[in-house]
Amino acid sequence: MIASIRKIALASVMVFASFGVAAAEDIIRFATEAAYPPFNERAADGSIVGWEIDLGMAMCEKIGRKCEFVAQDWDGMIPGLLSNRFDGIFASMSITEERKQRIDFTNKYYQSPAYFIAKKGTKIDRSAKDLGGIKLGTIGGVQSCFLAKYYPDAKVSIYPTAEDTYLDLQAGRVDTILAESVQTDFGLLRKNPDAQYAFIGEPALDKECYGEGIGIGVRKDDVALKGILNKAIKEVRADGTYDKLVQKYFGYDIYGQ
Repeated sequence: MIASIRKIALASVMVFASFGVAAAEDIIRFATEAAYPPFNERAADGSIVGWEIDLGMAMCEKIGRKCEFVAQDWDGMIPGLLSNRFDGIFASMSITEERKQRIDFTNKYYQSPAYFIAKKGTKIDRSAKDLGGIKLGTIGGVQSCFLAKYYPDAKVSIYPTAEDTYLDLQAGRVDTILAESVQTDFGLLRKNPDAQYAFIGEPALDKECYGEGIGIGVRKDDVALKGILNKAIKEVRADGTYDKLVQKYFGYDIYGQ
């Protein structure tokens, strides 16, 4: 009698275990910060919206999987992924060597390039190591890496935040700034439509300084999910879905080279 009860109990555990696996396979859960418009943000009704949400849902439709986004503070992204609270980080996370020590990434799904931004018609001599003597503002990190590598003689002021560079450009204390394009588009250009600011010339590109782009973070042992998501990125890029969403939100290419 006791043996029979144990068999029934064991069977029940196996059923629930199987159900749990099936549920996990049915829904892919992505973490997002919900605080980085237009990539991800809260709508007035509290729902999470944005380009990354639309892109993620389009990818999941392509591969026939149900997906959902959950809000997660930035500092808890990688710990939450490693503790299985969600399956992927879909939150504009740069693929860096430091992060790759803990988690894996899909192929990039965008890489918003940096540009010089100035008044329309401003001439910047990209062939000169001092940029033609123009006064330049930027922030530290990847931007200053690019300038030090290609324009070591330029007159560069380093600021703590992108907003500080906007203020000095508007005040005329610098002639141009080097900044990430989407952030500057929404933080400066669209807020000052009459100021005639524009991206000047070609984007600043350098893998050593700017890394590999933005990817979806996954656990290192989740090889199957990484493969599925890479397939989905490839499919939405190939069939035009990606370009339609980019045009809807940005109006210019953000995939990069």
